[in-house]
Amino acid sequence: MATPEETAEARVAVYIDFDNVVISRYDQLHGREAWRKDDARLATEKTRAKLDQARVNVSAILEYASSYGTIALSRAYADWSVPANATYRGQLVDRAIDLTQLFSTSGTKNGADIRLAVDVVDDLFRLSDITHVVIVAGDSDYIPLVQRCKRLGRVVVGIGVEGSTSAALVHALDEFASYDILLTEDDQQEAAARGASAGAPPAVTEPEPSSPAPVKMSPTSASRLLVRALELAQGNQDDEWINASRVKSQMKRLNASFTEKDLGFTNFMEFVRSRSGQVEIREDGQQRFLRLRPEKPKRATKAAAS
Repeated sequence: MATPEETAEARVAVYIDFDNVVISRYDQLHGREAWRKDDARLATEKTRAKLDQARVNVSAILEYASSYGTIALSRAYADWSVPANATYRGQLVDRAIDLTQLFSTSGTKNGADIRLAVDVVDDLFRLSDITHVVIVAGDSDYIPLVQRCKRLGRVVVGIGVEGSTSAALVHALDEFASYDILLTEDDQQEAAARGASAGAPPAVTEPEPSSPAPVKMSPTSASRLLVRALELAQGNQDDEWINASRVKSQMKRLNASFTEKDLGFTNFMEFVRSRSGQVEIREDGQQRFLRLRPEKPKRATKAAAS
């Protein structure tokens, strides 16, 4: 059987902890623990407008996953008898997503992480052509699964809601994307309009003090990451000029939360050009090569008068 490295076309498996992403999105927009306080799972008249405002865009998730290759399989895990989840069943089935039914045995947790992890490992042993695993969740419980997938030679991509994703999980991944950046401006305006037409209160814009820290990288940290990636890449070869795509890959390996879009840039080279004081660029046809800008020689101090 062909190994993932021998497969001509990348093939992607998508696994969605649906309860996780739906609850996280609701809490992100309406305040920490809002899902529990509102008992939003019941989707009553009281919470329906707020649920509409926080509705998860499944198409945006699948479109992002497809950027890595052909989606070979996709599964979503939840208790589909819960009214808030049941409203998604039609669109998920229309997008050929397999729905895995989970029932709560403890009264608080449905065991999605365990079932999802078992299915991922089983699929990877059965389907050797899977090259990328996309996990839509934010719990640190998934770290052992991520490590296992890596040992099996797969690229692991995570998608999580801002403010509800474990920083430890982000660093364990090969790549990470915040759900928020997958949404277009039209998507966000449409969600706001749905909530307004249904009489939902304005979404919470500031997280409460006890909310998890955002996973976005600061401009200073991004600059340090760029320099570090170039230092490592240059240390592994004689030529000091490094292909730009290799530099970005190295940055993602060092910190999977890096994305130039979070910093306000449309592409990686625009980000690099903004760091021209640290990095030089050489163009060769369609190729772009980078190197650290040599330090300016220090001026010699004048000898003291004898």
